[in-house]
Amino acid sequence: MRRKRLKIQKKTSYYHLMSRTVNGEDMFGNREREILRKMIWQVSEFSGVRIITYAVMKNHFHLLVEVPSDVRVSDDEIVRRYRRLYPAPTPWQPMRAEILEEHLHQNTLEGIALRKALTGRMHDISWLMKTLKQRFSLWFNKSRDRFGPVWSERFKSVLVEGDRWALKTVAAYIDLNAVRAGLVEDPKDYRFCGYGEAVGGGRLARSGLSLVDKDLAGYRQTLYGAGSGEKSEKHSITREEAVRVLTKEKGKLPLSVVLRCRVRYFTDGKILGSPEFVEARSQSDPEGNKVLPRRPYPMKGADWGNLSVGNGLRKKLFS
Repeated sequence: MRRKRLKIQKKTSYYHLMSRTVNGEDMFGNREREILRKMIWQVSEFSGVRIITYAVMKNHFHLLVEVPSDVRVSDDEIVRRYRRLYPAPTPWQPMRAEILEEHLHQNTLEGIALRKALTGRMHDISWLMKTLKQRFSLWFNKSRDRFGPVWSERFKSVLVEGDRWALKTVAAYIDLNAVRAGLVEDPKDYRFCGYGEAVGGGRLARSGLSLVDKDLAGYRQTLYGAGSGEKSEKHSITREEAVRVLTKEKGKLPLSVVLRCRVRYFTDGKILGSPEFVEARSQSDPEGNKVLPRRPYPMKGADWGNLSVGNGLRKKLFS
């Protein structure tokens, strides 16, 4: 049975979102990853959901996002976002931005309906992911003369506390995806992630990461441990050795080492933050669904800085 997605109403909230290709197949080369990267920025700008960081891989992608509490949008802003999403008329959205602008400013009956419909699609992670995946699937299938699904099941989401340490830890896990996959040794060399784009001068990527650290040098220390320029911890132990210590010996390792392993807390933990945050969010479900966690679970394997999750995840926690 699918769990009800956790949402916070009338308060700025943060989520780690992830979706994988059907059967986990490596379907995306450089061109496909670049198209998806551009679509992420395009769709997020319309929705008003801010991208903190992201990673586009060969068979999946991750987003860390901020959903604002103030969802009021002016007519001028609706038109600006509409132009971003629909720079030219399409078969499924033939209306030009100029026509929309006229309806909104004159407050016609059609304008009232359009305003309600368009703002109803904003500030919503479900709409963001649905639209992003649909748009990419249409482009991908057309470019390959292909039909059929591109993505497997529903996207995964983890509600993250707005605390800077919690956000920074999740962001680092996302930006280190290409390192874990063996595609690069340094995430700054991977152009399809927020950190790589920010180091390359990307304005939006830099702005997103500014939420987790005041500058990229400070954030790099989280990626690599003490010393932003050195990677000694990374080379001191292989990923295979790290997984053995974490799983067979139930030991602990430096955070920057553990972040180079796949850690299910970040994709299946349901809620991530301080014990107080996890407990409060667990008890706030209006339906009292029994599958929701009733207590926080401390994160194991490293010094996570008092972070907990809402799901114990006893099996295959590290890989």
